[in-house]
Amino acid sequence: MRDRTGNQPPLPDIFPDQLAPVVRTAKDGVREVVTMRWGFPPPSAASKRPVTNVRNLSSSYWRNWLDKPEFRCLVPATSFVEYTDTTPKIAHWFALGADRSLFCFAGIWRPWSGVRGKEDGEHLLFSILTTDANELTKPIHAAAMPVMLTGDDIETWLHGSAEEARALAKPFPAERMQIVLSGPRADPGD
Repeated sequence: MRDRTGNQPPLPDIFPDQLAPVVRTAKDGVREVVTMRWGFPPPSAASKRPVTNVRNLSSSYWRNWLDKPEFRCLVPATSFVEYTDTTPKIAHWFALGADRSLFCFAGIWRPWSGVRGKEDGEHLLFSILTTDANELTKPIHAAAMPVMLTGDDIETWLHGSAEEARALAKPFPAERMQIVLSGPRADPGD
């Protein structure tokens, strides 16, 4: 794999509109890791917030990016956070296990020109797919969870047909995950 991140250090947390390492297939067919900003531009000028999660896979807003393998990407992760709906909100970190083994979120990416934060120019943007919450995440965040990929599903996501890719948008098996931390806003990965 080609690394275009400049020796990216581990990140204890990544939030919307921040830069993160993302894996994609380059035009020459080589897999590469590049830095992209989390969040597509909103579909209408009425909103200023970037769109970070892809939920409605049949929406015309996503279809052009989702159906083309060259715009599918992987967002490597070792854990992810969901917050309770209580006050105060409590962070719960989910992972494959206490060792925080690597997995990937299914994502899509696109180039975009405009002002993002204080930067005006060309940007690479990504969003992650979400799906129904599984039995482990539902008590914390009932609405949705990220689409998590491991094993052969990673290759299918990057290179499969539109139908094969869409079939991966399902809850990850709850028995293959656990809550590894509750409370802190960042997961130090201890």
